[in-house]
Parts: sequence; structure tokens; C-alpha cells
Amino acid sequence: MSKKQHLLQPIQVGDQTFSNRVWMAPMTRSRAANPENKPFDLHAEYYKQRSSAGLIITEGSQISKRAVGYINTPGIYSQEQVEGWKEVTKAVHEENGHIFIQLWHVGRISHPDFHNGELPLAPSAINPNEKSYTPEGFKETVTPKAMSLEEIKQTIQDFKNGAKNAMEAGFDGVEIHSSNGYLLHQFFNATSNVRTDGYGGSIENRAKILFEVIDAIKEVMPENKIGVRLNPSLNGVFGMKADEQTIPTFDYIINKLNEYDLAYLHLSEPFSDVSDIPYLEPNIAKRYRPMYKGTLVINNSFDQEKGNKIIEEGLADAVAFGKLFISNPDLPVRFENDANLEEWDQDTFYTPGEKGYTDYPLLKESEVG
Repeated sequence: MSKKQHLLQPIQVGDQTFSNRVWMAPMTRSRAANPENKPFDLHAEYYKQRSSAGLIITEGSQISKRAVGYINTPGIYSQEQVEGWKEVTKAVHEENGHIFIQLWHVGRISHPDFHNGELPLAPSAINPNEKSYTPEGFKETVTPKAMSLEEIKQTIQDFKNGAKNAMEAGFDGVEIHSSNGYLLHQFFNATSNVRTDGYGGSIENRAKILFEVIDAIKEVMPENKIGVRLNPSLNGVFGMKADEQTIPTFDYIINKLNEYDLAYLHLSEPFSDVSDIPYLEPNIAKRYRPMYKGTLVINNSFDQEKGNKIIEEGLADAVAFGKLFISNPDLPVRFENDANLEEWDQDTFYTPGEKGYTDYPLLKESEVG
């Protein structure tokens, strides 16, 4: 690797300077195994170990009880959760790191077991025919309840409250999870949203909720501390199906995001080869870099070489790494030293406790060249 690595250059994001462009992607780890679904000292240690990331984006954290769809995921709606996250942000800031929280609502990817027998909420009453990870193991999803206008309004308020709580907890910003087949993404997609009111039908109507969420959040925090996550070419995951409006919808959303002074736009390259699937874009960064004027972060299966290359080519400003950060807590340090990378243990991705969470080794002094 040449001396200058684009991944290791500092980057200005809003009024904050991050030390590098090796960002930690949001990853569900299911360690909040307590009745309050709050982070505790184990989470503080996990994120502290990864403080050398230019920016840490936390695991998705539900904005309300109605937003839950998986066991042991932390929230950001209660005071107990805020207090737990304060320990996390303090630990990261003590190491001169930066950390945003991902605000999450799973929508229909849930189960009545999480909601006292009530149906999960979604844009329309369409079963994704997937599985939800409940306290009793995986269960088939059900047909959700189509949200009333009042429930949509309340959900927007919940995102705002989550952002307000995030500021109280000491986060440097928030990322709106509008990706990967969860609630906001369900609104965008014409196969999961068949509403006939102001939130359905046209591309503008289906995208409207995202902009209402951003507008609500910016009432309680600076716009330049808000990130947005999108996955335009998601297909066949969580019941999401592409159609002729899929990419035009994301073109519209991403163009409109230029009207905001956001921290960043976080995009995922396709999770699988979509080059022969009609209606989908196989090269997300190439398509959207010319379109989006702000800071662009790209994600999915990048390594050191590919990460440096995509920044050098001007197709992204930073790269978010997922699994590599699980098994290599000091990933930027390893990149800087061209060190070997540890393998991750997939069996411990979602299990409670320290194993596979805080027990991966840091690069030893002797290994630093």
C-alpha cells in the first residue's frame, strides 16, 4: 500500500472534523439483553474499542416501543436508555472519537409478540413474508396494520424525540435509518406502499415521510449533524421488490436531499449482483456521486484497497465498514500499518455477552511497523 492512503485523510463533516474516512457502519448486535433495552457497560467498552473510526454509527436504536422488531436491541426513547447511551458517548469521546446514533423503526419487520398482541405498523397491510426474531425464536411475520395519519404523525414525532434524546445522551449526530426494507423504505417502495392518501401513489407522496422526519429532527438539532441512510438497489430482502419506479424514486429523494445541509448521505452498494435485474442500478456510487452535492459515504463489502480506490476516484468521501470492524476494533490502525486482519465469528453476531463482541484483539505494539 502506498504511503498516502485516502481512507486515512481527515474529513470535515458539517462543523466537525473526523480524523479519517474509515467509518464504522451501523450493525445490530443484540446485546441489550435487559428489560429496559438499554445500553450498559458492555456497549461502552465495545464502542470505545472502535473509537479510532473516523465516525462510529451505532447499531439501529428504536425510537419507540412500536418500532421494535428484534430482541435485545437498544432504544433511544426512554430516560434509562438515554442514561445508558451517555456512558457510551463518554467512553468514545474520552478516546477522541465521534459517534452518531442510528434512529430506527422496523415497520412491518416485526411481530405481535413485541406489541402486546397488536399488529406491527406499516404503510400498507401487506405481509413481507419474512421472519422476525422474537424472544421465542424466529417467527413468521404477519400482515401488519396500515398506519393511520395519526400514527404517521406520531412516528415522525418519535423520530424527533429520538434525536432530542440523542443530543441529551451526548451523540455527535444521528443517522435516519431509511434503508434495508424497514419502515421509511417501506413507504418508498410501491410494492409495500399501496396507500391512496398523501403518503401513497406518486413518488413525491411515497417519499414525503422522510422529508417530514428530517424537518422535524432539525427543530431539535443542527441540520449538519443529521445523516441519511438509503439502499436504492435492495431487492428480494424483507419483501422488498423492485419495479420501474424504484430507481426514479431514489433519484428524486437524493436530488431533493441537496436542499438540506446534511452531515452526509450513506448509501449501500447492492447486496447481491443486480446487473441482470431490470429496474435496478448495479453501480450506486457511480450513479449518485454526480447527483448528490454533499458528503457521500458508501458501504457494502469494501476492503482497504477498494476503499482507498473509490475515494481516490472521487466516487465517495468516506467508506463505512461493517464486519471488518467487528473483528478488528482498531481497523484504521491496521490499515495504517498494512497489518493482517482478524476473521469475524458469525455465530456470535447476535448473541448476548462479551464473546464475539469485546474480545477481539487490538493490534499489538510489536506488530506496528
